[in-house]
Amino acid sequence: MVITDTYNLTEEEEKKLILREYRSLLRALKLRLKKGDKKLVRRAFEISAEAHKHMRRKSGEPYILHPLAVAKIVVEEIALGVTSVICALLHDTVEDTEVTLKEIEMEFGSTCAKIVEGLTKISNVVESKDTTQQAENFKKILLTLADDPRVILIKIADRLHNMRTLDSMSRDKQLKISSETSFLYAPLATRLGLYEIKSELEDLSLKFTEKEVYEDISQKLRETKRDRTRYINEFIKPIKDELERNQFQFEIFGRPKSISSIWNKIKTKHVTFEEVYDLFAIRIILKTQNEKEDCWKVFSIITNHYQHSLERLRDWVSAPKSNGYEALHTTVMGPEGRWVEVQIRTERMNEIAEKGLAAHWKYKDGNASQESKLDDWLKHIRELLQNPDSNAMDFIHDLKRDIFNDEIYTYTPEGDMRLLPVGATALDFAFDIHSELGKQCIGAKVNYKLVPISHVLKNADQIEIITSKKQKPNEDWLKFVVTAKAKSRIKYYLKEEKRIIAMDGKDLLFRKLDNLKISNNSSVINEICSFFKYPSPTDLYYAIAIHSFDIKDLSKMRIVGDKLLPPIDEERKEIVKEDFDHDLNKQMPGKGYELIIFGENSDKIQYKLANCCQPIPGDDVFGFVTTGEGLKIHRTNCPNAATLLANYGHRVVKAKWAKNKEISLLTGVIINGIDDVGVIHKITNVVSGELKMNMRSMSIDSKDGLFEGKIMVYVNHKEELDELSKRLEKLEGINKVTRLDSE
Repeated sequence: MVITDTYNLTEEEEKKLILREYRSLLRALKLRLKKGDKKLVRRAFEISAEAHKHMRRKSGEPYILHPLAVAKIVVEEIALGVTSVICALLHDTVEDTEVTLKEIEMEFGSTCAKIVEGLTKISNVVESKDTTQQAENFKKILLTLADDPRVILIKIADRLHNMRTLDSMSRDKQLKISSETSFLYAPLATRLGLYEIKSELEDLSLKFTEKEVYEDISQKLRETKRDRTRYINEFIKPIKDELERNQFQFEIFGRPKSISSIWNKIKTKHVTFEEVYDLFAIRIILKTQNEKEDCWKVFSIITNHYQHSLERLRDWVSAPKSNGYEALHTTVMGPEGRWVEVQIRTERMNEIAEKGLAAHWKYKDGNASQESKLDDWLKHIRELLQNPDSNAMDFIHDLKRDIFNDEIYTYTPEGDMRLLPVGATALDFAFDIHSELGKQCIGAKVNYKLVPISHVLKNADQIEIITSKKQKPNEDWLKFVVTAKAKSRIKYYLKEEKRIIAMDGKDLLFRKLDNLKISNNSSVINEICSFFKYPSPTDLYYAIAIHSFDIKDLSKMRIVGDKLLPPIDEERKEIVKEDFDHDLNKQMPGKGYELIIFGENSDKIQYKLANCCQPIPGDDVFGFVTTGEGLKIHRTNCPNAATLLANYGHRVVKAKWAKNKEISLLTGVIINGIDDVGVIHKITNVVSGELKMNMRSMSIDSKDGLFEGKIMVYVNHKEELDELSKRLEKLEGINKVTRLDSE
């Protein structure tokens, strides 16, 4: 569906467009329609169209086009069926219109109602230091994911369409939605095996958070397309000929890597676009029943022609990833001394790689072990969510670490395989097998050698856990476990332990209150907690039990009848719990406000430039209201931006630099290269001689013929820093110049 920049369709044209999109959805769904299904889809479409009839999207188009587009993504790109289409059509009705869940249940049954409920956002969460509305929403989505994975799949389709149409949103909304997408939705798409969608989500996020980078890489990919096509054809030819000689049925083609993955390589490997060797991958898709055998035969044919890198062989055919991904990946040395990545898959593997979770159900009978892996992951989420004390923010961060990290394959003494994230310890392994095993773990044998519980595991390790009934979890365990399951269970056991100890303190306090003839009701206990600044009654009881609070201190409070109250001179103003929400609202400027940094009115709102990314005029920036330090200005590509925007999007303030203000700000660059005679002279000549910049400091350190240096300079605008980097990179012997994020 293409909507022009200026939306100007007549009512008649709109009706035709909506009908066209609805028919297009039915065509996509044709093979999945059983008797009576068409009627249900029609009913869902009618309810949605009626409910949204007076609503418009930011672009001006009728709102109903959005649910239709989401339903189409659900069918065409995620391969779901009729129930999911009905829920996709209705996904915004309960939240935004008069339609109720009860009505949906009566029309379409309890399954649809439950899915739509999972897709409806929480609106009444009060923000505190432990949670935000976004974190609670993420947690709710994951809660329903454990019951019915279709919730998250429709949510991802909804997010994909929002990202595709994000151009018409305001800048701060673009930043918030893009950051949420890269922070949670793209990793979830990866975990559910939706690789095509994951790549598009990441690319679109980059397009809105770092527009210049996105456009620069897109442009370079367009410019190098002809050269790539020539090279791919040359590389493919001998392999294609031999595959045909061996009578394989196959497809072979080259495809460019996603813009975001190229940008990640440039950032992490500190290379230029031209130095990224795997700008594309060669993909071979086989039509075969002997999947494993034929994949290895094709691998053998490739390595007959090209030398492969032993370190870069990835065998996900023998041991698939936990999200079900299966393929053989190898990197070989192609013509002209260029490394090329080759991916070998069968048609079934390819469908699972593109359609993810949904494709698994289609192939359920064929590969029960794969199905159980995904079921294990859903069970794993369910276990995490069963912990009632799980703080939403911690939960999202822990789970995200689980989702994001690469995996290692480990084995029990019986040879059962367990997938764990890279960096997992022996204690993570114990908790992965069973919570009780983790709780009692005192050590482990890794490959028959005794190791401590903090020992970091490697790929293919075989682990035997050693336990003791006397063992108890302690706070230090949280410092080295990495899996969400281990973290949440340890926190649960520690709270349980604290609660048991607190019971003694509770008895002591109640006896004291009896002596003072004061009733031990909840309002008295809360008054004591408030006066002595304990977050909860359990914390107060625990402090009494471990003697960090002396009951005699109760004499500091006033006894009025059978109540305890604070002293007169320290009336409630001193001890009332800070009203977190009110405090934030006080600092937040009005809706639509845009801060002009270093502008005439900028003194009305106090702000600071963030140290983590050191913004300078010309940088794309946003303001963020912190709870303790007022408003801070961050670059949109700040290392912390995605987390801030994804979890606290409502605290973002639009900001831009004042025009023509000659304000000098300190910033810096890191330089590395070959340590040669006169290199310092060349650098200082560019900074002070050619560019006449005011340099505050310069430090150079050399080792084994290479050097790394840091230069701090004052600039008026980002363009000056870009020019400095460009000139320095042109100098002979200079390898790389990167901007300093924090001093």
